Amino acid sequence: MRILLIGAPGSGKGTQADRLAARYQVTHISSGDLLRQHVQDATPLGLVVKNLVENGDFVPDSVVMDMLRKPVLAASEAGGYVLDGFPRSVAQAKAAYAVARSLGVEIQVAIHLDVDRDELVRRLLARSRGSEDTAEVIAHRLDVYLEQTAPLVDYYTEREWLVHVDGNQPVDAVTQLIVERIEERLGPASPASA
Repeated sequence: MRILLIGAPGSGKGTQADRLAARYQVTHISSGDLLRQHVQDATPLGLVVKNLVENGDFVPDSVVMDMLRKPVLAASEAGGYVLDGFPRSVAQAKAAYAVARSLGVEIQVAIHLDVDRDELVRRLLARSRGSEDTAEVIAHRLDVYLEQTAPLVDYYTEREWLVHVDGNQPVDAVTQLIVERIEERLGPASPASA
């Protein structure tokens, strides 16, 4: 089972990805977590990423794709993955699809967590952990998402991979809706057969 979660910062992608990974016994791959690990470890990649992230900007496609290749392949061989945080643009999606298809690990369904902007801002401010999460940076991150990532919704809709889920609801309700949508698309899946 290979699932992609799309949504703005604060939409609940990480929470839902963790829940889906546990339910279907697949790997949760978060591009953000991988990038943060590089920053924490102060790798050469991490130093570049730190400056970009502090300004609310995206990391270049080639860097993220190289970083994700091994985890995606390993997860696919182990039964599947739930990917969140990548791709972040249509260009990334097209490039990632070409690579994934050649390796036989392309996504089977994309889930769009649709959350109102006011709710996103409220959530992001509530979980703010430092100077990088100011209201100004949050607004910039949401603007960048709308400009660069929101077009993914149309891209995946055209590919017939996308299902929309109202992410404004309580966490458990969102999880239930996602599971229903996945099983409508892929059929009922027990953890053993996922």
